[in-house]
This record gives sequence, structure tokens and C-alpha cells, in this order.
Amino acid sequence: MAEGDNPDAGVKGEAKGDHLNIKVKDQNGNEVFFRMRSGAPLKKLMSTYCQRQGVSESQMVFLYDGTRISPDMTPASLDMEEGDEVDAMIHQTGGRW
Repeated sequence: MAEGDNPDAGVKGEAKGDHLNIKVKDQNGNEVFFRMRSGAPLKKLMSTYCQRQGVSESQMVFLYDGTRISPDMTPASLDMEEGDEVDAMIHQTGGRW
């Protein structure tokens, strides 16, 4: 993974075991991998993913084990482990028949 793909690039003084590789999978089965600190807010992952996909953050919903993730949550607060998967869904609101 290139340094530009790492939401925590440039962070120093971390213990090696403090980082996790997290997979973000979309509705089409496409996967994007992120390496981040377990105590870092998931907002970094969410905003980076949306930028790379060319969509607004307000259009996306991120789920972990069926629970919607808020930007201030961290991998540690969700008890995430190495290689865990986050689902990225396009948020669809209402409509008319």
C-alpha cells in the first residue's frame, strides 16, 4: 500500500501492534484496504474512502457487524481485530412510485 493510501501516514511514535489492517467492501464486492491506528477515529477511513470513490460522505453509510459506524468511533471502541471488514453502502433516501 502506498503511503498516500494510509490515513495515518506520518504518525510517529506508535507501537507496531497498535495498527490494524481493515477492509472496506462495497455493495459490488470491491475491496479497499486501510491500515490505521486502533485508537484513530474512523472518520479518517470514511473520508478517505469516499474521496477515492468520488462520492460525498453524506451519500455513504458504513457498517461493522451490522451496526452503523459514526465518524467518532474507533476500531478499539468497536473491538475490531486485524483484517476485519467494514461494509460501505450508498445511502438511499425515500422516493416516489
